[in-house]
Amino acid sequence: MSEYSNDIFTEPSNIDMDTLANLGPLAAMAGIWEGQRGLDIKPKADGPRKQAYVERIELQPIDPVTNGPQLFYGLRYVLIVNKPDNVKTYHEQVGYWLWEPATNTVIQTLAIPRGQIAMASGTAAPDAKTFELVAQREQDTYGICSNPFLEFGFKTTEYRIKVTVNDDGTWGYEEDTVMLLRGKESEPFHHVDRNVLHKVGEPTPNPLARKE
Repeated sequence: MSEYSNDIFTEPSNIDMDTLANLGPLAAMAGIWEGQRGLDIKPKADGPRKQAYVERIELQPIDPVTNGPQLFYGLRYVLIVNKPDNVKTYHEQVGYWLWEPATNTVIQTLAIPRGQIAMASGTAAPDAKTFELVAQREQDTYGICSNPFLEFGFKTTEYRIKVTVNDDGTWGYEEDTVMLLRGKESEPFHHVDRNVLHKVGEPTPNPLARKE
């Protein structure tokens, strides 16, 4: 039996247009953030290699989004990562963090300019200080999609991110991207990233919540 009503068109009524007030566990992440002590453990031909990095991430509220009766509040994000003292972009990522209040579901969508996209999901209480999202390949919903070369050489089987909101106003994450490297398929590689973010700017209210 489907968990959804056959009425797939009627939108919710009386939607609160203030996204910042309705982000559930994502509320603490809204704004502009920098992290100076990131650690990346990446695959190389001779084995795992550690790389320090710095990052800047901007998470700005979007207007409420509906799919018929389904309602999301969310943050649009842009993430830029550099090696310390190096202006060349080390990693770039864009996407959305979404909160569905009716089901306590958190979703992260991400796209990177290596020809790869993913959508991870998890559940959390509205006031949760820590939560985890997972995406796995070959799923009908959520999941991972890569270009042919990445499928050939660096097949991603799972993406997992754990977010922790700290009492001092910072928040951090730990990511684990599981890959099957060409020629080493029997030994899954865990591409790990972690950092703690400090706020450097406040979020801008979503368009429908702004006071002219």
